[in-house]
Amino acid sequence: MAHSGSKKVIYAALVGNALIAVTKLGAAATTGSSAMLSEGIHSLVDTGNQGLLLLGLGRAKRKADPDHPFGYGKEIYFWSFVVAILIFAVGAGVSLYEGIRHIQHPAPIANARLNYIVLALAFVFEGAAWGMALKEFRLSKGRLGYLQAVRQSKDPSTFVVLFEDTAAMLGIIVAFVGIWLGQVTGLLWLDGAASIVIGLILGLTAWFLAVETKDLLIGESAAPDCVAGVRRLATAAKGVVKVNEVLTLHMGPEYILVNLSLDFQDDFTAEQVEATVAEMEQAIKADWPLVKKIFAKAEERAGRP
Repeated sequence: MAHSGSKKVIYAALVGNALIAVTKLGAAATTGSSAMLSEGIHSLVDTGNQGLLLLGLGRAKRKADPDHPFGYGKEIYFWSFVVAILIFAVGAGVSLYEGIRHIQHPAPIANARLNYIVLALAFVFEGAAWGMALKEFRLSKGRLGYLQAVRQSKDPSTFVVLFEDTAAMLGIIVAFVGIWLGQVTGLLWLDGAASIVIGLILGLTAWFLAVETKDLLIGESAAPDCVAGVRRLATAAKGVVKVNEVLTLHMGPEYILVNLSLDFQDDFTAEQVEATVAEMEQAIKADWPLVKKIFAKAEERAGRP
């Protein structure tokens, strides 16, 4: 997914969540519902998270400098990891705390109808944002399965918003059911139980996002088809006897670093090696535009007579 598509989805989610957060928190203050308070905090955290993603996308575009010779592409990985931490620490943490507190000290909900109206409207708005995020993600994943596409994606902005919106919709459903069951059965603690379930949903979402963004932050290789394509072009280069090693690293969603270890013919001169490497770099970058830097090392393969 291009960053333009990502930004469109993030802006839509940011505006929607900001409005929803204010509405939910207002309803929670009026009715005293723990589940509604958890949902309000959830939407508030999501609003801040989308702001952090936009910050990451903006900072990732900065040009390379002497202190960061490979650029700032990994900024988006760092801020996506911060988003996961915030979902866990603030969203899940506060929801679990409020749920436990309301189970220990249950209280009746005033004007439950207001909660239902707010949750129904929130579901419509969240559903619209979720639909946009899903559409963009489908465009980026191609023929890959959803989970496989997430695991192979090098741009967390393609899936962070989708997972946030999915968790938000699940949370709305849980809050609605919890409040309704509490009203129908008279078991006031069910409102707090719904808040705990919302916290668990957020905790699971945060854990999954943290795992995926942590791998990107540490450093992931390019997609297998890119690695294979680079190896194929290097193998076909004039004078190359064997490609010993192809090492790739994503320095950002749109920046791949390639290191090659190549075994050249014994009678190849230094000038011929330089010419071959130059042609090879041109061919690789033409086929794989995300490859920005290529380092090639002439190295005899181990065990060669």
